[in-house]
Amino acid sequence: MSVSVRKTYKLYVGGKFPRSESGRVYQPAGNTAMNVARASRKDLRDAVPAARKGLATWSGSAAYLRGQILYRLAEMLESRRDAMLQELRLGGATPAAAKRELETAIDLTVWYAGLCDKVESLLGSQNAVQGPFFNFTTVEPTGVIGVLAAPESPLVGTLALALPVLAGGNAVVALVSEAAPFAGLALGEVCASSDVPAGAINLLSGRRDELALQFAEHRDIDGLLIGGAPDAALSAAAADNVKRVRYCDLPRAAWGRVEQLRQLAWVEPFVEAKTLWHPVAP
Repeated sequence: MSVSVRKTYKLYVGGKFPRSESGRVYQPAGNTAMNVARASRKDLRDAVPAARKGLATWSGSAAYLRGQILYRLAEMLESRRDAMLQELRLGGATPAAAKRELETAIDLTVWYAGLCDKVESLLGSQNAVQGPFFNFTTVEPTGVIGVLAAPESPLVGTLALALPVLAGGNAVVALVSEAAPFAGLALGEVCASSDVPAGAINLLSGRRDELALQFAEHRDIDGLLIGGAPDAALSAAAADNVKRVRYCDLPRAAWGRVEQLRQLAWVEPFVEAKTLWHPVAP
């Protein structure tokens, strides 16, 4: 006699899969038989130092290596195709819609994998200056970036915002779709088998209206990339600690079009320009 083992949807923090410290769960719409970990403010506070540790490894890796790791992420999404389609179906997607979203996610991951070692060339420069000097502008990651996933697409809505941040060398703390968190949380299982350093990406699930303001107010989160319309309360809270905030307010259909999600403009706000002067030998 076989025993059915139901999946427990946990958080992904520091390369591990903890339950919420509060023990709370919630049932996403239409899935009343399933319990998903409901992250608390304490879970967010735990995720940030984990991301800070992961940042040291991720940003310290060569850009080419980061690209290889993201390409491995795409490979694992492909190899886990059936499982990821099931996660998307749990979120309410039709078989055709789930297939389209997964293919968009894979295409997007491959594109950002290829971008990693080109960010320096695209956003840096060699500057013309007067005098016997070489002058270069290089780019460095901003740090730990909070991502509030777009609710329209459970998997792409998370990846489309996390990938540009990762491509710039930053670490990510992401809040996945509240209504359909299954594919977003399953992304943690993919990361864990894709050589992504522990803490480079951290995934929380729960109520957006409970956690979004905590993301904005947290003083050790260096920036926010938000899927959705501009929110005055979030912007004001982020301004209090001089946090950089960008909103990705796209039409619903755009989240399914990979060409509209390949955005260097979502990488640029979360890298810092550093200018180097070097004397020219006489």
